[in-house]
Amino acid sequence: MKVLNLRCGAQHVFEGWFGSELDFQDQLSRGLLTCPLCGDTEVEKMLSAPRLNLAGAAANVPAAPTPVNSTTQPTATEARLWQAMRTAIARAENVGDRFADEARRIHHGEAEARQIRGQASLQDTLALLEEGVPVLPLPPALKETLQ
Repeated sequence: MKVLNLRCGAQHVFEGWFGSELDFQDQLSRGLLTCPLCGDTEVEKMLSAPRLNLAGAAANVPAAPTPVNSTTQPTATEARLWQAMRTAIARAENVGDRFADEARRIHHGEAEARQIRGQASLQDTLALLEEGVPVLPLPPALKETLQ
């Protein structure tokens, strides 16, 4: 597993995990890499220090603090966007894995109109979008950050 430091065109720094360098290059060439903050597809690999797994050799060494870099600090607009997304998630009813069915019922007027959130497979999500059901898929890493 390769963990790479990546940066988008808007200078957001984030991590990407890949099976190999070839896997990274393949995803990059196909335009599959996007910034989790702004969705920018202009992604570049930054220099990364290798990680050596020495089976606990450094267990007694405290972790170094993460350096604060101005490119990783959110702008006021980004901070407002993150807060708005957190508020929307907090106000939405979590319907879990029933998301696709419940979204359809709401869309067709068979259930009370309300904000919902939950999980759906890629196929279910694409089907909802094709049917005109307004959904906003979030990548798993972004969902964990918001909650």
